[in-house]
Amino acid sequence: MPDRICLQKVKRFKKRRSPSLYTNMSMDSEELLQLLFMESSLDHLMTMDTDEMLLPTFAEYITQMAKKSGEAPERIINRANLDKSYGHQLFRGIRNPSRDTVLMLAFGFKADFTRTQALLKVARKTPLHPKVKRDMVIIFCLQHGYSIVETQIALSEYGLPLIGGRKNE
Repeated sequence: MPDRICLQKVKRFKKRRSPSLYTNMSMDSEELLQLLFMESSLDHLMTMDTDEMLLPTFAEYITQMAKKSGEAPERIINRANLDKSYGHQLFRGIRNPSRDTVLMLAFGFKADFTRTQALLKVARKTPLHPKVKRDMVIIFCLQHGYSIVETQIALSEYGLPLIGGRKNE
């Protein structure tokens, strides 16, 4: 069914060949990918409204998450078990996080799997994958509300690298 809807949008686009149609279409990634495969000219694709395709900066995203949750960055940084000055540098956009730092912040935000995947995406880091043992433990801990310390203990019990360990940075 989603393919049929996407194809209808593509057909409408091909009939009109209007750049304004792109700006009015709200496409998800799958639909955009289908359009990319079907379009014969890159010029038409490049006229799209790129603002809706851009991800916010990591600092903007975590600042917005903190505001939505009604929590001060200090509490999130503390729960994430991050150094305070480094945590504030992340919120101000001065520093870029490693994948493990993003995971630590996810625990600071008390994020579930879906929110953690979104954090990783915005940070442009590899998503968690359930077929990777370390990631499987982290996913389990996120979904069951474990703290970062409880998660580190679980990782240690299974002989897996800790979050924030130098090997993972």
